Amino acid sequence: MRIAIGLEYAGSAFTGWQSQPDGRGVQDALERALAAVADAPVRAIAAGRTDAGVHATMQVVHLDVDVTRPDTAWVRGVNAHLPAAVAVLWARAVAPDFHARNAARMRTYTYLLANRPVRPALLAGRVGWYHQPLDVGAMTEGASALVGTHDFSAFRAAECQAKSPTKTMTEATIAQNGELLRFDFRADAFLQHMIRNIVGSLVYVGAGKRRPAWIGDLLAARDRKRAAPTFAPDGLYFTGVDYDPCWGLPSTQRPVAVPRG
Repeated sequence: MRIAIGLEYAGSAFTGWQSQPDGRGVQDALERALAAVADAPVRAIAAGRTDAGVHATMQVVHLDVDVTRPDTAWVRGVNAHLPAAVAVLWARAVAPDFHARNAARMRTYTYLLANRPVRPALLAGRVGWYHQPLDVGAMTEGASALVGTHDFSAFRAAECQAKSPTKTMTEATIAQNGELLRFDFRADAFLQHMIRNIVGSLVYVGAGKRRPAWIGDLLAARDRKRAAPTFAPDGLYFTGVDYDPCWGLPSTQRPVAVPRG
């Protein structure tokens, strides 16, 4: 039987999604909890990997098991064996050809950035931070160059294992609510560190270090060395995946709730 589950996690408690030799990945914690309910080893496949410190409001995972359990067992039962920083939100039996990663049509991320002179304390680990005032209009103009199908090599980590740097981004927006800036990105797939590298470069634009057209120049140059440094993972949230309705899943999009400090 193939099961699909949706889960949330606070990335600051883990070394990223992927299983690690020290057992500190989200995947490690989830597979241990699943095995306790299934009474057998379980392999969990996620819609998208997240780096150390990156959060998820809606990660979608599938797993194969040889036992029959009620949906509640894959939610409450698994949660009873999970650490506090990760929780299963829902579980559904799905067709055997469903694949959490390969069946995904689009993925969404949100980055929250505190823009104020002093670093946040109450929101530490939950938002990024930049101390100088940022020009949201300039950043929005720069971000518009990202929409469409592009080679995103300029924003790709050196160790990225994706087969192609070409991705299609359908949304790259920035909104301001007081001291908090919200960056929303939607694409068919993302490269390793892609969002954090984009946010770092947009912050350069917002701080007046570069003009908005520089973002387009970076895309054309396809050279990671020309872009800004990778931004902190703290404010990055994986917020959902789009699937064909034929799979019969519950909602697989869950916008991040803006924290209040």
